[in-house]
Amino acid sequence: MKYSVIIPVYNRPDEVDELLESLTQQSLKDFEVVVVEDGSSVPCKDVVEKYADRLDVHYYMKPNSGPGQSRNYGVERAQGEYVLILDSDAVLPTDYIQAVEDELQTAPCDAFGGPDRAHASFTPMQKAINYAMTSFFTTGGIRGGKKKMDKFYPRSFNMGVRREVYNALGGFSEMRFGEDIDFSTRIFKGGYACRLFPEAWVWHKRRTDLKKFFKQVHNSGIARIHLTRRHPGTLKLVHLLPTVFTLGCLLLLIGAIFCLWSLLPLGLFCLIILTDATIAERSLGVGLRAVAASFVQLTGYGTGFIRAWWNCMVMKRGEFEAFKKNFYK
Repeated sequence: MKYSVIIPVYNRPDEVDELLESLTQQSLKDFEVVVVEDGSSVPCKDVVEKYADRLDVHYYMKPNSGPGQSRNYGVERAQGEYVLILDSDAVLPTDYIQAVEDELQTAPCDAFGGPDRAHASFTPMQKAINYAMTSFFTTGGIRGGKKKMDKFYPRSFNMGVRREVYNALGGFSEMRFGEDIDFSTRIFKGGYACRLFPEAWVWHKRRTDLKKFFKQVHNSGIARIHLTRRHPGTLKLVHLLPTVFTLGCLLLLIGAIFCLWSLLPLGLFCLIILTDATIAERSLGVGLRAVAASFVQLTGYGTGFIRAWWNCMVMKRGEFEAFKKNFYK
């Protein structure tokens, strides 16, 4: 068997149902599926069992320990030469695994990742959040791709690793946020070949509202400082852009007390986002939501970064995460 699809899940049976359904439609069938229930109070066992006659699927329940450790648990029980790491909120086009196979046949590598897109059925807010996470005008360039501002680092929503390499590196660390970047960094440090597979893309639902989205990106900003401490020298100028944007917004708002023209740069930014998102999604409603999502994305990350810089770099405290008790609410 060549591929093992690893899916950690926490209280998302409906999402798992959609992901497994998309796996039944794959044009290339040489794979197994390993679903790891991470201590959910709303399990998906019944959902998984529905697919037992259509997929080579295996279900495991374990105490909650976070997505990284759940992936490791699944890989330990996998049989494939390559493990394909997917988030439960992803849905696959029919040729996803075939696209991975084609890329590996063309130029073998040890680790890889693919991009994500918004499906036509997604809500306007999901599309707006997807825009905020992928647009060049926010952090699309930071995330890596054909047009990128930084080296491509595979993310856990769509990531593949040769199982031998996965085991040699010990898999994901105990980090709950930024664990995929930590793993990707260790892949590069280990001298392994890693690249982007542009055609191996997934539909990715992400968060469903701005409150949950803020919690996610705020923790991502915190994680960047933790990653910098774990891997000195990996902090790049592009990682500072959300913080610069956040501080710039604050200064412009203060300046508006004395001169309303200070708000002109923010108005121009809003106009750029509104126009670009509206054209990209062919929807003014998505465009308007994308403005709000872009501000949440940049300031959420920026404030998380500043918070962690103060706590970890200035006060010399250990790693932490925000919204630990209500992250999923």
